[in-house]
Amino acid sequence: MTNPAATARLAGRREWTAFTVLLLPLLLVSMDVSVLYFAIPAITAQLDPTATQQLWIFDSYAFALSGLLITMGSLGDRIGRRRLLLIGAGAFGLASAAAAYATSAEMLIAARFLLGVGGATLMPSTLALVRNLFRDDRQRGKAIALWSGAMTGGVALGSVLSGVMLNHFWWGSVFLVNVPAMLLLLALVPALVPEFKDPAPGRFDLLSVPLSMAAVLPVVYGLKEIAAEGVEPRYLGCLAVGLLLGHVFVRRQRGRDDAMVSRSLFRGRGFGAGVALNTIAAFAMLGSAYFTTQYLQSVLGMGTLEAALWSLAPSVVIGAAAPASAALARKTDRAHVVAGGFVLAAAGFTLIGLVDTDSLWLILAGSGVLASGVVTVMSLVSDMALGAAPAEKAGSAASLLETGTEFGGALGMAVLGSLGTAVYRGDLADAEPAARATLGGAVATAHRIGGPAGEEVLALAREAFVHGMRYAAWGGTALLLVAAVLAAALLRGTGTGTGTRAPDAAARKHEAAYN
Repeated sequence: MTNPAATARLAGRREWTAFTVLLLPLLLVSMDVSVLYFAIPAITAQLDPTATQQLWIFDSYAFALSGLLITMGSLGDRIGRRRLLLIGAGAFGLASAAAAYATSAEMLIAARFLLGVGGATLMPSTLALVRNLFRDDRQRGKAIALWSGAMTGGVALGSVLSGVMLNHFWWGSVFLVNVPAMLLLLALVPALVPEFKDPAPGRFDLLSVPLSMAAVLPVVYGLKEIAAEGVEPRYLGCLAVGLLLGHVFVRRQRGRDDAMVSRSLFRGRGFGAGVALNTIAAFAMLGSAYFTTQYLQSVLGMGTLEAALWSLAPSVVIGAAAPASAALARKTDRAHVVAGGFVLAAAGFTLIGLVDTDSLWLILAGSGVLASGVVTVMSLVSDMALGAAPAEKAGSAASLLETGTEFGGALGMAVLGSLGTAVYRGDLADAEPAARATLGGAVATAHRIGGPAGEEVLALAREAFVHGMRYAAWGGTALLLVAAVLAAALLRGTGTGTGTRAPDAAARKHEAAYN
């Protein structure tokens, strides 16, 4: 006979329709990370930004997003996740319009910062609402698998959309496309998505807001600059300052009953392990992307739009990997599936480590295999962490997962990028300073010299870059194999399915009252 209580917990057509609507802001926020790749030349021609302003046009979005995730997750728990989503959608739409019609570099930087603020409200809100909409473990696992695949695919889709839009419209169109999507979200969410919030959140700890930003931003900035410029004392100083302030932030959270990051999150088995493993997966994903995008454009000589279109190829595999991993986790021990995901991603890095200067299909195969493994890990551990967290703290739990993704990505680009750059510069010890600094500098130097001499410079630089990429890939392989062992140990005994625990009677009573 069917258990009525179990049937009542199953999500129906309304919840799945609401979930489809929630994928819209997720796609837009993830696409906005890469949407400027093609637009920057046109923006430069019209707004004439300085070199520093051009960097801030890119980075202001990422800094606002990463710095405010923890704050917005906690705020959503207090005022309601649907309400915060609607506020963020309105802000994201207005900021998109302001960016599209920006008349100066300063205005565009400010609009990009506001886009990051809006994105910081949308990301944890959507994931937390998924946790609340799907109370059945299997359905939630399937939904989060689709959510992870959409987030990963959105980054690749953003650069392609940017290229297509710029072929027909002016540069502001890459931002203006967000406005009708946000209007649709504002119209549909109140009708389809119920409100969820913590029934007893306590006071909002205002001091922790700037403290969390002061801890996150120096670390993200330091890691990004190390990836771009190499290891320097000032960037190491930024990391040290951020880590010190992070220690102060953690001590403050431990000592307060109304903490922004509740201690109750870490009482559920699997939450801390899930956040840590998710961070390692992001390390691999963004660390590999640092090389593959340069390889397609500067080694194989593709144009930006052609490279973006080829980069979509691995997304086909990603679309199947997340749902397949969720289905497999229902039949066997989750620890084995997550560990297998890390091994699969390591195999992708191994393939990348075999690439030479003319290996399009091998780099695409390696990227697809790696991404499939990473999405397998991220979807399962994200679901595990959210399932382990109390329902009333889903916003904070989602924000910590997202912050871990930002940290992991920045760390991956910094560590693997620095390793590859060191090998590259070692191979070009006798080259001109500009060519020795970066592959892009070598391409510019080769074009300036011209003739057979320029072709020789370019060939040597491409060989050196691929050599460095191989070392980075082997380093990534070793890290992911260690992560596989770590996952098998940390997740042992968590069982099959996507849930992490069977709540006791008190926990069931509390969640029933909450929902």
